[in-house]
Amino acid sequence: MTPLNLSKIFSAVAPAWLRRQRRHAGIALVSATLLATQAQAGSREQALQIHNRVAGVPPSETVLLQMAAFLDAGQKDKAVQLAMSNEAFYSVVLKNMATPWTNREQTVFAPLNDYTATVIGLVRDNADFRTVLFDDVVYVANPNLGFPAYSTSNNNHYQAIEDQHLDLTDPTKFMAIKQSSVNGLPAEATSGVITSRAAAKAFFIAGTNRAMFRFTLINHLCRDLEQVHDTTRVPDFIRQDVSRSPGGDSRVFLNGCIGCHSGMDPMAKAYAYYDYEFDSAADPDAVNGSIHYNAAGTVDPVTNSRVEKKYLQNSTTFPYGYVTTNDDWQNYWREGINTNLGWSSALPGKGTGAKEMDKELAYSKAFASCQVEKVFKHVCLRKPANAADRSKIDAITANFASSGYQLKQVFIDTADYCKGE
Repeated sequence: MTPLNLSKIFSAVAPAWLRRQRRHAGIALVSATLLATQAQAGSREQALQIHNRVAGVPPSETVLLQMAAFLDAGQKDKAVQLAMSNEAFYSVVLKNMATPWTNREQTVFAPLNDYTATVIGLVRDNADFRTVLFDDVVYVANPNLGFPAYSTSNNNHYQAIEDQHLDLTDPTKFMAIKQSSVNGLPAEATSGVITSRAAAKAFFIAGTNRAMFRFTLINHLCRDLEQVHDTTRVPDFIRQDVSRSPGGDSRVFLNGCIGCHSGMDPMAKAYAYYDYEFDSAADPDAVNGSIHYNAAGTVDPVTNSRVEKKYLQNSTTFPYGYVTTNDDWQNYWREGINTNLGWSSALPGKGTGAKEMDKELAYSKAFASCQVEKVFKHVCLRKPANAADRSKIDAITANFASSGYQLKQVFIDTADYCKGE
């Protein structure tokens, strides 16, 4: 007797839905097998993943073998450092990460500039990355290499660095200098990338300098004003240009406007002496403007003080509002719900000028965790998505702090976490 072929019988008599269920089960089994294979990726595959994510380009066979050997030996630091030694880590990965911080559109499609270059240089030199917001520093090409000199009125120096593919890994070719030595600001008025030409062009231009404060929060604390909204703070520093009854309804101010301005305006005072100046008739796009600062002894004819006239714009909106007379500042967010930003107990929470106020921001725990989140997104190609990711973000942030705030350490820890994805 011919044995029964149960498979054929099943195919012939089983309902269509049951046959589909069987096919789906088979597909799921194959998918599970593939995932298991990926989860068991060897050191070579992990090394390739790390290099592609960190350097943005594939490694040579020699580098790949070296990285795999480091991973086999449990030396993740050396494996990731080898990937970071590739010039593309600086000219591609770091540039793409930092460029959106330099413009209001937050686009990556912008040329190298002094803001981005300084971020790259500080990472390369293992500097305390918090100084990016307040130090007297800017990175430039070695003046002996024949590039156009750093200019306060154009970006030619950095465009040439990018066009000619200067090796950013070489400290003899790409180096740190005092920002105050090239941009005309007194040393005490410099504040890292905040007083770079690129930042001034994007955020000090026109307006009332609140844009600089807002985009610093977005770019370096990973929070927009909606995330720090607190209507319980005292509104005594809210300026004259803010209506106390928008549309004739004071509730809009009390439940909305006050929540941002009561904390922002006393901090944005720190920028009261800065502007971005350009010839609006000959240069309507402000391409060739430059940062301007009212140094000691300067008196603005409109404000009769060192304060830029922009701080008195729309002063008739609410004449009884605060009139800015100096660049003293105070952090009202050290109390209330925004204590969760983790302000440093080593700082007083008030002071004078941009350098001290930006240091207040840089020394917050929110600044440190923000850098980790940004690196995580660029290396893992996704945002933190679950409890395990959030726990890892906390651990990497703690390690970032213990390393002296060297951003390379964040890349090392993040690349190791995502190497098997």
